[in-house]
Amino acid sequence: MIETIRNKVKEKQGVECCFRFHGTRNQIDEFQGTIVDLYPAIFTVLSTDRKLKTFSYSDILTQNLEILY
Repeated sequence: MIETIRNKVKEKQGVECCFRFHGTRNQIDEFQGTIVDLYPAIFTVLSTDRKLKTFSYSDILTQNLEILY
């Protein structure tokens, strides 16, 4: 399952996408950014406001992070 998610994230590398992150206490953060680097357990996203954010593939699996098109 995680390998499938890694492949889908890899397809989106370098493409600007919209992200929705469900944080603690029902906080939702929506932002646009580009997937910059891929690592075995995490990937990094450079948002349009030039902030580097790090997420794990399990964030997508647990639906804490959504990649919107």
